[in-house]
Formats: sequence, structure tokens, C-alpha cells
Amino acid sequence: MTRRAVVTGASSGIGEATVRALRATGWDVVAVARRAGKLAEVEAATGATAFAADLTRQEDVDALAGWLGETGPVNAVVQVAGGARGTDRVEDGRPEDWQWMFDANVLGTQRLIAAVLPLLRRAAASAGHADTLFVTSTAALDAYPGGAGYNAAKAGEAMLAHALRLELNGEPIRVIEIAPGLVHTEEFSLNRLRGDQSAADRVYADVPAPLTADDVADVIAYALNAPGHVNLDLVTMRPVAQSAAHLLARGPLEVRE
Repeated sequence: MTRRAVVTGASSGIGEATVRALRATGWDVVAVARRAGKLAEVEAATGATAFAADLTRQEDVDALAGWLGETGPVNAVVQVAGGARGTDRVEDGRPEDWQWMFDANVLGTQRLIAAVLPLLRRAAASAGHADTLFVTSTAALDAYPGGAGYNAAKAGEAMLAHALRLELNGEPIRVIEIAPGLVHTEEFSLNRLRGDQSAADRVYADVPAPLTADDVADVIAYALNAPGHVNLDLVTMRPVAQSAAHLLARGPLEVRE
């Protein structure tokens, strides 16, 4: 039986890479994001089915859930959508940025899960299990200067996943969290730094082999393709050059003598 996954944030970065990784391992995929034009490109390149929706809008989430219920099973939901805005200190933080991060990372996630959980239960009843997978961040685990808004939002999303796992105890629905560290994608830092390409480039400058979107997508595909009784509660991923959120090696990695 072919399983179907819903992947959010699918128009770029980790979401797009996840669509490709799951399609390569035999999944049907519904690719969800706000940007219909970018989604159309993903659809054409991968054979996924595109559905444009903004998870911060309840009407969009309701439309997505209704369409999913009419078109087939939902065996897995991969929640990638979210993001960061700004690197301000707490005292300088812009409330509108913090509000957007909470809406995008926490409330959007709650809306999605609440809407599709009945569909996941239906799939689990017929297929033996179903999956929820949340891409959070090491920012949910460790605070760093200038990161408080994103730290708070991603910690909130992580706590949602942790509580959901407890609430679903006894049901055959896995709750998986993947928390990446530094991932070099085209848009994350650029969006966070308000379109300043030079500043975004400096985030990754001289860091040997930061994670890629494909690296994260490979772990996501592994987690979803693992036997149904195996739950990867939390996978923390960092490049070898990153020992903590604030501690990056720049320049070649060399053995000390």
C-alpha cells in the first residue's frame, strides 16, 4: 500500500528536500506552502501534489483538511513550516516579529495537528500506524544572544510535540521531533535578516560543511520509513563544526597534536 504524507513548508529548503526524499522512497506526497508558484515548480519536479495554504490562517487549514479527507489517506504529517525574524536582544525585540514567530511556529502547528488528527487516526486504524513529525531546531534546546524570540517560538513548538506524544499514548501514532542546528539553505537566514544577503552569507562564512536541507530530509525519511513500533522521539542534528548554538568552528577542521 502506498502511503501518503503531507509536508508543510514545501516550497523551499528542508520542506522541499523532504518532498524529494519521500518521493524517492515511494511515498505519495502533498506539498503544502503559501507560495503557489514555487509549489508548482516542486510539483512538476517531484510528482508531488501541491496545495497552497497559509497555516496561520484557520480557513486555509480547514480547506486543506477538507481536501485531504476527500482525496485519500493521511499516513504522515511533516511539519516544517515556520521560521525566524530578527536577531534582536530581548530589550530591543520587535513585538510584531515575536508575534509572527509564535503564529508561524506554534499556532500554525496547533491548527494543522488539530485539523488532521482525525485523518491520521483513520489511517492508523487501517494501516497499523500513522506519523506526526515536527522539524523544530536546536534553538528549542539552547538559548543564545539575539535568539530569544526564535528560542521561545521553537521551544513552544517542541513542547507542543512533547505534550502531544503524552496525549496520544496508547494510540498507534508516532510523534517524532527532528531538531537541526546550522543548516545552510537559501532562504532561512536571508528571511531572518530582512533580505540582507551579505549578512546572511556571513552566518555560514568559513564554516566547514554546515548541514544541508538534504541531510535533514534524509533523517526525516529514515524516521518515517522505520518500522512502525520504532519512535525517534528526538533527533538532534548539528554539523561537526558546531558544538553548540553559539560555538562554531570557522576554517578547516584539523586534528590537534
